[in-house]
Amino acid sequence: MNDPQRLQRAIRDLHGLDSEHVESVPVHETFQGKTIWEGDVEVFRIRGHPQAQLAYAWTYKDDNGIWQHVAVLGVAPIKDAVDAVRAAVIAEGRKRQGGKIDDDSR
Repeated sequence: MNDPQRLQRAIRDLHGLDSEHVESVPVHETFQGKTIWEGDVEVFRIRGHPQAQLAYAWTYKDDNGIWQHVAVLGVAPIKDAVDAVRAAVIAEGRKRQGGKIDDDSR
């Protein structure tokens, strides 16, 4: 469950930026017909960043049952909540693989 005030603290802690909650956006991301992420993404207007005007943030429980807070800045190529979720899912996948990138596309 997202707590906008807690997520504002996460944006401040992770990126050093003050923010104002704008809206909640439902996101359902699938890959090969399977749900890989589903939930609400909180959108925040941020101040003090030279390129980003928005941040996208959410809370989820990891595989160990620990609550994690994610905050993604709206810097290209991140244009919306769906892009933010995709970027976070890809980053988490790379982290689990030890930073390796899938070379099948080459």
